[in-house]
Amino acid sequence: MSSQQAPVIGGAESTFEQALASRGYRLTGPRRSLARLIARRGGSFTAEEIYAEVRPHGLGRATVYRTLDLMASLGLLERIHLADGCHSYARCPDTHHHHFVCSSCGKVIDLEGCPTDDFLAAASERFGLRVDSHRLEVFGRCAQCLT
Repeated sequence: MSSQQAPVIGGAESTFEQALASRGYRLTGPRRSLARLIARRGGSFTAEEIYAEVRPHGLGRATVYRTLDLMASLGLLERIHLADGCHSYARCPDTHHHHFVCSSCGKVIDLEGCPTDDFLAAASERFGLRVDSHRLEVFGRCAQCLT
């Protein structure tokens, strides 16, 4: 089973602008600022963390949330569901992977590989399904929280 590849927001503006244009959206000043900020970040982040960085520059909370949701819907960001019911975001990588989410500190670790491919292929054949995509998030405590 082939895993779906998502566009990467590495070239920030150009990738985001192309994704927006293909769906009829414009690259506004706030969207450009957020794309640049996210392109510089590593790891996962919450909307509130991004908002804290851009608030001094006059960007509103609603703009941050709407832009992150738009980026996720365009496949530029992954939305990671956390143990507390909230979620964080991460830039979409080049390769298919899943996440381990620490229930104590919220740290997100990328898990390479996909243990569900064989399972999904068998289920697809058995039930006549076509799986378009899937997501696996494993919850527990990271090594730092266990010590």
